Amino acid sequence: MRTLVFALLYLTISSAANAQKTDEPLVIYSERKPFLLEPLVKRYQLETGIKIQILTDQASVLLERLAAEGEYTKADIFMTVDAGSLVQAAKRGVLAKINSPTLNAAIPANLRDPENRWFGLSLRARTMIYNPAKIDPALIQNYADLAKPALKGKLCLRSSKKVYNQSLIAMQLASLGAARTEAMVRGWVTNLAAPAFADDTLLVNAVASGQCAVGVVNTYYFGRVQKDNPSVAAKLLFADQKGQGTHVNISGAGVIAASKQKAEAQAFLEWLAGTEAQAIFAEVNLEYPVNAKAKLDPVVAAWGSFKRDPRNIQIAGDRQAEAVKIMDRAGWR
Repeated sequence: MRTLVFALLYLTISSAANAQKTDEPLVIYSERKPFLLEPLVKRYQLETGIKIQILTDQASVLLERLAAEGEYTKADIFMTVDAGSLVQAAKRGVLAKINSPTLNAAIPANLRDPENRWFGLSLRARTMIYNPAKIDPALIQNYADLAKPALKGKLCLRSSKKVYNQSLIAMQLASLGAARTEAMVRGWVTNLAAPAFADDTLLVNAVASGQCAVGVVNTYYFGRVQKDNPSVAAKLLFADQKGQGTHVNISGAGVIAASKQKAEAQAFLEWLAGTEAQAIFAEVNLEYPVNAKAKLDPVVAAWGSFKRDPRNIQIAGDRQAEAVKIMDRAGWR
């Protein structure tokens, strides 16, 4: 079994979020990297009296751990980087239903579970970047365009093993149906300029260098590269603006059903959905806040507004297994 990575952040703080001070730490099982959570946890320490312990690993590993621990788990919050993992956790009974007018008011309905078991906390678009010296953007207005024969040898993709791509294809299944989605994915594989990349940042650099003309990435990966190199030779293009809208996904969290500190866990999630924490999410990882009242980072704001797919992101989790089968059959590795 893979070694679990522990990030233990013990903080001494008193609750502005209406949680009761306790000697027991809040325990977060998190797929998010510790450096992305640390600024939020440090800020929270100014406002609460609760210790926080974070255990990080892949969502699938953490979910199996939660299932094995059952009612004896010490975990209070499950946090992931993709809606699909939250949907699976909810289906397996790992997450509690919570009643929070605060979360419901701050987070749009399509970015949270219809039964209030999980909630989006930050948002990113998975869309196209292109090299203007290599391709006319008029050719690539939606995801299906990437399968055009004219793009043979021009497309770069990240590995199909990454959950971000699995959720994208799951949402396409809901839009196009199985047959059209599989034909699209086969077209993508035919058009590859190079084997699938292990990382979105490598893909951004491949587009910028001209190795490929177009690729599909999460917006924050492009933002990181652009922030370091404002003159990067790649541009962002929001997909499907005349149709369903650009696919968006979330990082999010839910309260563990077996938690002994549900009130404290809920209070922390409510704080994360507030404008202060949302602005930190936006700044630290160049993501979009889920709370519309929070400010965008200037790098993100400069990309402008775009039409987002308005459907509930739960669809991604519901159809992810079907999406993986299609990707495998198409030869997307």
